[in-house]
Amino acid sequence: MPRRRQPADPRRETERWFLANGLSYFVPGERAAARAALRPRHLLPLAALVLLATAALGGTLGWVSQQVSAAPAVWLTLVILAALWYASTALHARPILTFALRRTVRSAPLLVGTAMRALPLLLLFVAFLFINAEAWEMSASLPFATHWLVVLLLLGIGVVFQLVRLPEEVDRADDAVDADFLERACRGTPMEATQVALAADPRVDVPAYARVTGFERWNLIIALLLIQLVQVVALICAVFVFLLVFGSIILQQETQLAWTGLERTHHVPYLGSVSAELVKVSLFLASFSGLYFIVSAVTDDTYRHQFFSVVTQELERAVGVRAVYRALRAQEEGVA
Repeated sequence: MPRRRQPADPRRETERWFLANGLSYFVPGERAAARAALRPRHLLPLAALVLLATAALGGTLGWVSQQVSAAPAVWLTLVILAALWYASTALHARPILTFALRRTVRSAPLLVGTAMRALPLLLLFVAFLFINAEAWEMSASLPFATHWLVVLLLLGIGVVFQLVRLPEEVDRADDAVDADFLERACRGTPMEATQVALAADPRVDVPAYARVTGFERWNLIIALLLIQLVQVVALICAVFVFLLVFGSIILQQETQLAWTGLERTHHVPYLGSVSAELVKVSLFLASFSGLYFIVSAVTDDTYRHQFFSVVTQELERAVGVRAVYRALRAQEEGVA
């Protein structure tokens, strides 16, 4: 006689759903592990070791290359990579990054459409600087390490812009929770049946569990930040490639020598029409374009509506499912 299939545990199914949707800190076990990894006795020794190792390596490379900017550029890059590694392992943030990348790929048509609206004015501004002798002279006089440091600095400024704005979007989502919100958010999720059952129980006030704080709030903020950063990096790459192609077509070597003040240009291996000076000025202007795009996301209501019309549903689902999940846990623990 075949065994009857045991009903799925909605809590466990929801926790798997959280992980699949980049909400690792919504799972109590993952949240506890991340909190433990941030305790000073775990974090400070590793941070000191990473800082010392990266400082030594950066200083060595700066001394060998005779470029002062190489040391901070290498140091900052390695610190960022170490932080990403620690976040994806000890802090259990890998599902957040995976979800952000997957979500960005799915919203590629929106990204293309938004870029097409932003690029004309942006390229007009960038082209004006691109055919400017002063921009070439400045870029040619700086080593690649300095250019990379500028790229990281501009992206860092963009991250600060986003961290000021994104918490408002999260707060707006959990402030709007009511019965209709919960029904809409939980539809098609492991909490759908539970939401219906709790909604029929007058003793349970599910919207009271909707406020998102602490690690869970930062989970949503980081997911939104990563989605937008991936878009910005894609835009930077597109502008960089465009400037390389555009410059290799219209700028002859004599023009580059006149604008840079150099005796000769240095060509990139296997790309005879692309000089190192062209790469430098293209990288600088492309990274500046990325900052422009981020600022537009903060100040342009049209872009904000387009971007958040896509992620609002994700936010609502996360907030709604979390509220029902917490209400269910509270009810079960109260019964126990």
